[in-house]
Amino acid sequence: MSFDKSELHLPHWRRQHKGEHRIPVAIVVLTVIFLQFILPTKLSLPFQKVVCAIEALLLIALFITGPTRISKHHFPSRLIGMVLTSIMTLSNTGSAIKLIDSLVNAGITNAGQLLWSGGSIWLTNIVIFSLWYWDLDRGGPGARAQGINEIPDFLFPQMSDEKYAAPGWHPTYFDYFYVSVTNASAFSPTDAMPLTRWAKSLMLVQSMTSLLMVGLVIARAVNILH
Repeated sequence: MSFDKSELHLPHWRRQHKGEHRIPVAIVVLTVIFLQFILPTKLSLPFQKVVCAIEALLLIALFITGPTRISKHHFPSRLIGMVLTSIMTLSNTGSAIKLIDSLVNAGITNAGQLLWSGGSIWLTNIVIFSLWYWDLDRGGPGARAQGINEIPDFLFPQMSDEKYAAPGWHPTYFDYFYVSVTNASAFSPTDAMPLTRWAKSLMLVQSMTSLLMVGLVIARAVNILH
């Protein structure tokens, strides 16, 4: 993408850029599908394998309908991506509810299985929230590449002062994944601050969910080991 001198007055993070490759995000989505596929039956939704197949088909549809490099807003592929993330969210939420029910009612008596299953659902939760952050901030990756929206939903340190940013810096999926990891483990934002209500609401839900899951899993595992 050629540099437009008319954008010199804009903050560096709002200038147009060539966009992100879809492949790294697709690899992360495939990881989520795999983790959901191998979950124990007692923690899976009915027809879980069918749900995983639908998720895989939607991922393939993303590559068919949209470009590999997300350089502009493309409504069909963004809609498919949000449907895919929604299905993964519902599936993992169902598994998390089943996990909590098993913990409360002592349905899992093997510490190793508990830690593996709980860790898998927790990691999937991190990835799913990172996808929501990535797909919603400033209208999504395509809109960010075009510099369409002025107001950010997340304020990264590199956006506050250009001297902290490498030339041509813009937030990519990894930045949102880091936000999700730190929010799930520290139960609060660390470097990137949520500015809009939807961003704060999502981070609140993620923090509370992570706190509940981690607390119950560790408590139950310690109880089993003793």
